[in-house]
Amino acid sequence: MILSKRFLFIKLIMTETSLIQEYIYWILVAIPSILVAATVHEYAHAYTAFRLGDATAKAEGRLTLNPLKHIDPIGAIFMILFRFGWSKPVPINEYNFEKRELYTAIVAFAGPLSNLLLAFITGLVFRILPEDTHFLIVFLLYSFATINIALAVFNLIPIPPLDGHKIVRALLPAKLRYYWEYLERYAIFLILLLILPFSPLSKIVFPFIGRTLTAILTLLGF
Repeated sequence: MILSKRFLFIKLIMTETSLIQEYIYWILVAIPSILVAATVHEYAHAYTAFRLGDATAKAEGRLTLNPLKHIDPIGAIFMILFRFGWSKPVPINEYNFEKRELYTAIVAFAGPLSNLLLAFITGLVFRILPEDTHFLIVFLLYSFATINIALAVFNLIPIPPLDGHKIVRALLPAKLRYYWEYLERYAIFLILLLILPFSPLSKIVFPFIGRTLTAILTLLGF
């Protein structure tokens, strides 16, 4: 199959790279893709919150696709140097929602959903490409889809301050929500446990993310 050959070619490129080439890829391909993915992600939060009755993000200039409004300077520096960073979280006032728990969960889910939609659209473009399409175009599409899926799946992990934490909160009985919200006090420690390579949590979560990523890419035709 054409798509299978393309996928094998992409995998060959990804494995046959030096550290310098890998860093060049990170700067020229990954970071721009992450910038677009993160901007759309945060805009989706802001737009959904606005539609559900909370104009806090709009009042603070976050209801926009201008990436400069969503970049966190320190997070951007970390992204360049350490390949892990963050954008500015969209301000949300949950008490402006008519149905606080439900609407907060919908707003939280809007971010990952927007990234999955971007990946789906990228997959559609990938499928209609002619066989002789330049490999760089194929590689860029593959990278963009991969980054969007990874961002979506990562943010659905149910620990604070990720979106998955707020989604799960809405599904819990009222008497359990207090204990779930209590975890937010330890958000920084939980994130460190998640991203540090020697952490037991990272050894569980990241293989799961990898398998989920591969499964979704396969469904999209990559």
